[in-house]
Amino acid sequence: MNIFEDTLPRSERTRPMRVAILGCSGSIGTQALDVCRMHPDKLSVTALAVNSSCDKVVAAAREFGAVHVAVADEARRSDPALEELPPGCELGFGRDAVTRLASLPDVDCVLVAVAGEAGIWASAEALRAGKVWAPANKEALVIAGDLLMPLCKPGRCLPVDSEHNAIYQCLVGERHAEVRRIWLTCSGGPFFGRTREELEHAAAAQALAHPTWTMGPKITIDSATLMNKGLEVIEAHHLFDVPIDDVCVLVHRQSRIHSAVEFADGSVKAQLGPSDMRIPIQYALSYPERWASPATPVDWRDAGALTFDHPDTEAFRCLPLALEAGRAGGTLPCAMNAANEVANAAFRAGTCGFCDIDRTVEAVMSATRVEPLDSVEQVDEVDALARTRARDYLARLA
Repeated sequence: MNIFEDTLPRSERTRPMRVAILGCSGSIGTQALDVCRMHPDKLSVTALAVNSSCDKVVAAAREFGAVHVAVADEARRSDPALEELPPGCELGFGRDAVTRLASLPDVDCVLVAVAGEAGIWASAEALRAGKVWAPANKEALVIAGDLLMPLCKPGRCLPVDSEHNAIYQCLVGERHAEVRRIWLTCSGGPFFGRTREELEHAAAAQALAHPTWTMGPKITIDSATLMNKGLEVIEAHHLFDVPIDDVCVLVHRQSRIHSAVEFADGSVKAQLGPSDMRIPIQYALSYPERWASPATPVDWRDAGALTFDHPDTEAFRCLPLALEAGRAGGTLPCAMNAANEVANAAFRAGTCGFCDIDRTVEAVMSATRVEPLDSVEQVDEVDALARTRARDYLARLA
């Protein structure tokens, strides 16, 4: 499925576009709400979901007039904040309630910004219902791209990740057969240039200091290990139907070029702009139109030099491990992702070292039997087993 070859006709887009934001309290979700705040005549927020941040979802529902709210954490049923929901607002709890929001008749576009494996269920529901799918949850595609992409109808997928949104923009109007490779840009994270020995002593506070982007803690650590870029390679593989090895990671410290596409004739198209996630979020919600920018434009006369480099795959082992999982496919990306999530959380909690993240991922991958991916239920089983193996491995390291 080549998502960029067919687009949703303007005549099929409702005005205002009715949006469900799943994960509205996180970094992407709050910036998506900011975009909706800027364009109330074009976007209407009808459904909202959070994991457990009841006060934030209530505040957003009251501001935007959302009529559907879901809280994934069942333990929040008695949270007093929920008593302040707008009159008539429908409230549900648990993963199924979050998933149901993706197929509501008064939702046109589903922005999936929930963290981790949970995004698969809502993504599949949105695709089956023929909604415009704006995935900001890269794990859903990494883990279950083989299941999700066959469900994706032409013109119904607008990726939100800055890199994949940039690739999408570069591919509009182009032919898939003429794509030679994708250049996936990478800031290099806060530890660019560090040796493996230096990384052994890296602290979580240092890893959380990203040089150019403001993101949530999990993805910021993934950026520091370069796992985030490995996940994005697999995501691009699924979204744009290109081999893993035709997606080349390019270290670009300034984060001005958000990615590029090289064509058969040697021409390269790149998408440049400010390092502001509201721009790709807005493009995903506005396509095929372009609305007034939510960010301060770059004066390219003052932008300075743009530099490029190779990623150091000897020091940053998560990237080659992710590429290995992507090449193998099947259940291995799921196991790899689960192990990374466990080790990432352990590093943030101070119970393992920075390089123990890739050691954990490698150990779990080595113990995983690679099988074809047949169902979303199978994903749950592989994910659970990989998490158990990751915790056991980390316990042995302690």
